[in-house]
Amino acid sequence: MKIKTPTRPPFPVSAVILAGGRASRMGGDDKGWVPLAGKPLIAHVLERLCPQVDEVLINANRSEERYRVLAPVIADRRADFQGPLAGMEAGLGAARHDWVLFVPCDGPALPRDLVARFRAAIGPDTELVVAHDGERLQPVVALLHRALLPSLQLALASGERKTGAWFARHQMAVVPFADQPDAFINLNSPLELADYEARLPPTTAHQTAP
Repeated sequence: MKIKTPTRPPFPVSAVILAGGRASRMGGDDKGWVPLAGKPLIAHVLERLCPQVDEVLINANRSEERYRVLAPVIADRRADFQGPLAGMEAGLGAARHDWVLFVPCDGPALPRDLVARFRAAIGPDTELVVAHDGERLQPVVALLHRALLPSLQLALASGERKTGAWFARHQMAVVPFADQPDAFINLNSPLELADYEARLPPTTAHQTAP
């Protein structure tokens, strides 16, 4: 599948925050609303994301009214919490723009230059761009062209649930972020959340919610 490379000025980007999981390791709490340094995790994500993109959507399968105060909400099109690929399917189908950025709701340290570096990595045949933290791919931090939606729908219908396996079928650009080793920390459990908060600078750790 060949996708026409956008031309400058920088092309618009939609963003989808993936908040549709079960959060079983967080005791079933809705992870986007778990507090960190006095404000919910999703507020940290929005603070870093909003200046970089032209549209923000939230993929959620519960707490929809609460999330809707922050941004338009889209639910998975498939039942039973089928994972990030299901959220990507919903996002590609709902976004206004051709390029759609996906990030997790539990990533409070996303790079402030994420979109700029992703844009710069797109070549004539690129279909998707994925972050690499210096040690491994971060498949839920990815920029996808919405022309991939039919392929994704077929993959989900066939039972595919592994993000990396589906990515590998397409023309993928990988962007290294080894210079920001903590940028892709995912806070999946109360212990991880407490450990991360303990490492925050005092001025950050003692912020209060607006």
